[in-house]
Amino acid sequence: MVEAWYMDESQEDQRTPHRLQPNRPVSLEQLRSLGVTYRKLDADNYETDPRLKEIRRAENYSWMDIITIQKDKLPNYEEKIKTFYEEHLHLDDEIRYILDGSGYFDVRDKDDKWIRISMEKGDMISLPAGIYHRFTLDENNYVKAMRLFVGEPVWTPYNRPADDFPARKQYMKFLAEAAQ
Repeated sequence: MVEAWYMDESQEDQRTPHRLQPNRPVSLEQLRSLGVTYRKLDADNYETDPRLKEIRRAENYSWMDIITIQKDKLPNYEEKIKTFYEEHLHLDDEIRYILDGSGYFDVRDKDDKWIRISMEKGDMISLPAGIYHRFTLDENNYVKAMRLFVGEPVWTPYNRPADDFPARKQYMKFLAEAAQ
């Protein structure tokens, strides 16, 4: 099961857990209230997994690829790691399925605090369009992930501040309605 927690304010190595002391865990229900969805799948059989096939059909995830983030596997590794960790949003949902390895997705809560979501093999996450987030490897320095899209992939991150985009405004409306 996925584990998430509120982060400390330390600027030290982004690959460490950065848990508050004492730890403040975040439940799946809290993540769902932010529009973040999580599933656990069988990563060993992703090529033939009927559950993944059904999710892709139901959510209209028509495009996918696989990325390996590791120093000797990813061109421009250091630059990409820095880019992934810059706070940004997308105009479409971001769907990632961890096939091997591990890493962290950080998302902002309704009060603009960072929540760290620990992702490992078999974890699938969907971040809604308009949510501020970032990604980093953990101390294992390796992840292999499936990237899924509705339609053609759009890779464009919009670094914060990006509050004037319709996707951000729609996300903020979703948060306001969820709080009522």
